[in-house]
Amino acid sequence: MNQVLSPAPKAATTARSTSSVQGALSFIRPQDEKPYFHSSRVTGGVPEVFFEMDEHIMPVGDMREIADTLSIDREGFELMKHTTAVTDLYDDDAVENEYNPEIEALLRERFGASQVVVFDVTRRSDGGDGAANPDGLRGPARRVHADYTVKSGPQRTKDILGEAEAERLFKSGAHIIQVNVWRPITGPVQRAPLAVVDSTSLQPDDLVATDQVFPDRVGEIYHLAHSPQQRWYFAPEMTPDEVLLLKGWDSLDDGRTRFNAHGAFELPDMAQDAPPRESIELRTLVIIE
Repeated sequence: MNQVLSPAPKAATTARSTSSVQGALSFIRPQDEKPYFHSSRVTGGVPEVFFEMDEHIMPVGDMREIADTLSIDREGFELMKHTTAVTDLYDDDAVENEYNPEIEALLRERFGASQVVVFDVTRRSDGGDGAANPDGLRGPARRVHADYTVKSGPQRTKDILGEAEAERLFKSGAHIIQVNVWRPITGPVQRAPLAVVDSTSLQPDDLVATDQVFPDRVGEIYHLAHSPQQRWYFAPEMTPDEVLLLKGWDSLDDGRTRFNAHGAFELPDMAQDAPPRESIELRTLVIIE
């Protein structure tokens, strides 16, 4: 039985944790032209960016203190207990045939979904050149960003489901949520943990639309510009028996959070011999008809 640490009743205000660490987060520097970057699928390694970034030291709170109040529809993220039966998350066949169905079942239960579609799997590591993926090596994503925008969320849905099915769902009033499921492969995580923003602390000007260039298409994400009003959280020493649910995009524009931003950061007291952070993330479409 999976224990849900953070059910999603929508409270009037978000809770605050009392303990935090000082983390250096990487923000985009606003510019006149629309920023863009070449993705890992173009470069075969580290993305190539064509804009400037600035690091800002921010307090990053302990989300465990408020885990039972978190809502993906308010803060934009939730922490859950979930044990996988897959013993090797680097095994592509095991991920496709066992892990993906586990996550689909988890999200169907959590959201009461009629359908869950896994459309991307990415492993990341800050050890060596990165973690192995079918399309190359990946390291932690250190630029704080949201995975989709008001433009790219609907378009990606059409890309995945097909134009006709996506239009049918949009016209029927179905609720579609892009959810990223993030899990440590090894743990507890002692370096390069994932920081996530409390989406209620964001302002519209914080979200900077950025073109993401792939070999066959151009997507769009939001990078975050820095604001001292932003509130950031992480799960200290996160284990492989836990997952973070991050909202990438929501089809409903009714006052609930539609995007969550996140990025890796270094712990200020990290031991020099701390093991590399290894993680796996699944991007999914959660469809509620």
